[in-house]
This record gives sequence, C-alpha cells and structure tokens, in this order.
Amino acid sequence: MRVPRRPLVAGLGEWLKRHGKLIRATQWIVVVCYAILILVPALLPLPDETAHVFTHLTVFAQFVFWGIWWPFVLVSMVLVGRTWCGVLCPEGALTEWASSKGLNRAIPRWMRWGGWPFVAFVGTTVYGQMVSVYQYPKAVLLVLGGSTLAAIAVGYVYGREKRVWCKYLCPVNGVFGLLSKLAPLHYRVDADAWRQSYGPTIRIQPINCAPLVAIRKLEGASDCHMCGRCSGHRDAIALTLRSPNHEVVNLGSHLANGWQTLLILVGLLGIALGAFQWTINPHLGEAKQWLADWLIERDIMWPFAENAPWWLLTHYPEQRDVFSWLDGGLLLSYLMGMGVVMGVGLALPLAWTTRLLGPWQKQRFYHLSQALIPVAGVGVFLGLSALTVSLLKAEGISLHWVNDARLLLLTVANLWSLSLFAGIVRRYAATRTVTALGVLAATPALALIDYAWALTFWIW
Repeated sequence: MRVPRRPLVAGLGEWLKRHGKLIRATQWIVVVCYAILILVPALLPLPDETAHVFTHLTVFAQFVFWGIWWPFVLVSMVLVGRTWCGVLCPEGALTEWASSKGLNRAIPRWMRWGGWPFVAFVGTTVYGQMVSVYQYPKAVLLVLGGSTLAAIAVGYVYGREKRVWCKYLCPVNGVFGLLSKLAPLHYRVDADAWRQSYGPTIRIQPINCAPLVAIRKLEGASDCHMCGRCSGHRDAIALTLRSPNHEVVNLGSHLANGWQTLLILVGLLGIALGAFQWTINPHLGEAKQWLADWLIERDIMWPFAENAPWWLLTHYPEQRDVFSWLDGGLLLSYLMGMGVVMGVGLALPLAWTTRLLGPWQKQRFYHLSQALIPVAGVGVFLGLSALTVSLLKAEGISLHWVNDARLLLLTVANLWSLSLFAGIVRRYAATRTVTALGVLAATPALALIDYAWALTFWIW
C-alpha cells in the first residue's frame, strides 16, 4: 500500500524539523553579522557629508539595520509568520543558548504580566527617538545592544533552553504577534488526532518548545516561532495554509485582549506614527518658538541648556545635532500626545461600532480593533522605509515612483482592513443592514490614519 504524500507546505515544516542543526548554525552566522554591525560602527568616527552606503561602514550599517533589516522583518511576519523569530533572530538564539547554560530558575510572576509587550515597545520607541537611534551608532549599540544583553541575562537566569525573554519582554514581541495573525502559514493542531495518539502504537518524542507555547492548545500564529520542532508531533501538528483573515476574524472574539488593543491604537498608530513624523511637522517648530518666548519672558533659562549626556538626549556637537532639555520635553510631549490623540480618535468610531452591534462588550471592541492591524503594519513599514528612501536618494538613485508606491500600499492596507471589519461585524450583526452600518461606522478610524500619513508624505 502506497503511503500518501504529505502536502508541500507540511513537507516544509518537516524539513525545518529535520534540519535543526542547519538552522542553529544559520542563527550563529546572523549573530556574528549582527554583532559586527552594532559594535564596529560605534568605534569608528562619525561619517561626514561625503560618506556613502558602500564607502563607510557606519552608513552601511544604518542602511542595513533601518533600511532593509527591520522593514522586511515586518513584511516577513505577514508572509510567513514568526519564522524570523524561530530561524534567524540573533536575540532569540542568544537567549536560548544562555538558558541552556544558566540557573534554570522559575519565571517570576512579575515577568508574566501581560502589559510588557506594550510597555516595552512604547519605551523603546520613545527612548530611541530621544537618542536618535536611526542616525547614530552609539545609540544603536545602546538600544539594540542593551536589549541583546538583557536577553542573554534573562536567558541565563530563567528557564532551561527556553526563550523567556522572547515570550515576555522582547520589545517587538507584541508587534510581531499582531502581524503574524495575518500570515497565511501556521502550524495547525488537530485536536482529534492528538487525542487518538494516546496509546501503544505511536512513539511520542519530547519537544523543546523554546518560546513556551502551550502546543496542544495552540490556535493562532501569534506565539509560535515557526521553528518546525513540533512538526508531526503525535501525528497531530502540521504546517498548513489558511486564509490571511482567519485568525483575526474567527479567533479574535476570544484571543484579542486589551493590551493588544492598546498596542494597535496607541502604540503602532499613535506613538510610532509620531516617531516617524515629528521631524517634519512644521507646527512643532512653531510650538517650540512660542514656548521659548514664553520661558524667556519669565527668565526661565534652564530648559535651553544643552548639557544632557548622549545616552539621555541626542548630543553630538561635531554633527551640529544637540538636544536641549526643551527639545527633549517637546519631543516626549509630542510622542505621548500622538498616542493619546490617535488612541482616542481611533477608539471612538470603534466604540460606536461596538455599540451598534448590540449591548456594550469590551471583547467585541478588542476584536474590532484588530481589523486595523493591516494599516498599522503598513504604516510602520512606510515609516521605516522612509530612511531607506533617504539613503538611496543620497546615493543618487532616482525614486520618483516612491509616493505612488506608498499610496498603493496604503490603499491595499485600507481595503484589507475593510474586509476584516466586514468579517468581524458579520459575526455579530443580525442583518445585512446592521453589517453595512457597522462597517460604515468604523471607516472614520481608517480616514484618521490616512490623514495622518497624508500629512507625513504629501502635505508637510
């Protein structure tokens, strides 16, 4: 009797499982490249106006990290889930390695707090802007290198061959988890096959699930690092294809939560958007001038001091780039203000939609907010890729098509979010009329996001 062939996608999961050693070796190659790119530029003189991507390592590292690495890691989350985390991430490899050598202590209760992904993302985003992490290698070493050292330390103290840092404290864990909800690839657990596996006929091999996923109860792709170690386990787990809308529409009714909602509305669509646009907002300069005049009239001069250390506020006199305390306070206020304004502005239409669909339920509100994941993800990609565009233009490369491409990406993201709104609303609406009204009530949220990006790319 011929054994049925596995589907191609499931076979890919099996390949990852069989080639674990190759994956580990690849991870260490990435670790070495990562270390070179964050350590060496910090030891070199800052580049001058004549430096280019292929003539100065610092500019090259800047282009690789912020122009290619991070934007396309985000893209990979939407295409293949958290494969980056399980196969390539240097911090994941280092924290798991340290955990294999470490103290094997129990994970403390405070570390399991569900708000860390939001707090870590916001804190890293704001601090990165304060020290100009996109521009200066010492800031990169401080932010990324500090994160890596923390990952190693946490791995050494807690767990055994686990990725405790990735599970609870990684600053981008929450963002990656949200974007991977849209991935068409995921490891599906067949509950019936799992139950039938108990018995003498199947030999059960133990699995080291490094990101601490409760594999038997796995539903979505947010927590799974797509490493392939569990593929074929109990003949119940296989890499499979699904609709990109499946997890948000069908599982969000119980998997969505308040911290994810805050990360979407306040973090990605508020503070992160502010981080990408504050340097070009003309009104911020006007506000600074007004506030400076007000302070001078009252003989309050300390905010104009430029004596903050570089690790607290940007301080590079040789580059004519120094933040005063006034600059730092305005930047912090702007980012936090964007978080509040966008968070409230997006929550209102979502709350109205929630109420249209019946008595108020916060879980329904959380569910609806996940329809904004496509526009949130595209927004972060566009913001990061703006540096890519700037560096390529400095190399003399013509990019006249960029604004058209940005408009196309925003249009696709809007249509995707609308389709998610329609799918979610349909689950709660009693009639087609209510469904149409619900989707219509949610569209002001998209309009607000589009207006913010129109200011960034076309108006300011």
